[in-house]
Amino acid sequence: MSLIRKIDSALIPAIALILIATIVLAFANPSFFTLVFAAEDGPVEYATALFLLIASIVLATHAASLWRSGRRGAAGLTVFYALLFFMAAGEEISWGQRIVGWESGEFFQQNNKQYETNLHNLVVGDVHLTKSLFGPVLTICILLYLVGLPLVYPKGGRIAALADRMAVPVPWMKHAVIALVASIIIAVLDVERKWEVYELIFSMVVLSIFLIPQNPGKTR
Repeated sequence: MSLIRKIDSALIPAIALILIATIVLAFANPSFFTLVFAAEDGPVEYATALFLLIASIVLATHAASLWRSGRRGAAGLTVFYALLFFMAAGEEISWGQRIVGWESGEFFQQNNKQYETNLHNLVVGDVHLTKSLFGPVLTICILLYLVGLPLVYPKGGRIAALADRMAVPVPWMKHAVIALVASIIIAVLDVERKWEVYELIFSMVVLSIFLIPQNPGKTR
């Protein structure tokens, strides 16, 4: 078994263990869940940033491979995807601000809900981006990608052709099942900061997808 397959094989049981730990802690010790497990600058948040960064690196290696094979357009799009995940990793930990201890500039002091240097906590007028864009809208887009695309792609057609042309790594049905199960579990739990775990599950699922997508010949 190749190293990539070993890593991918380890991700799925790791996701299951995290979901089990989430359920147990949410019911048995919600204070520990909120103040330690899923806390700001806690293990869940840092793990999310790490997996998003690794996913970005994997996409960057795919972009280099696509470029060498002469697929310049696909390589450019994959670089863009890699940058998005790199930004997501940085945003997750406010670009290391709390780690290093530097202060935000005047703009973020005035327009960021947590006074930190990140975009997802910006407040524009009365609009909080986390609630209006980075919350429900992004969640719907993610679920369409994780659940809708693996159902449609095997049938071929325009959507499948577009995904291949844009070098979009297509999830497998196992990823769709994980996304649905995680969504249900997180939705029914009544504990603060539960969505931090949802972000961690997403970061691990997309890494699994990027390592071994349904369409590897079109994405690397």
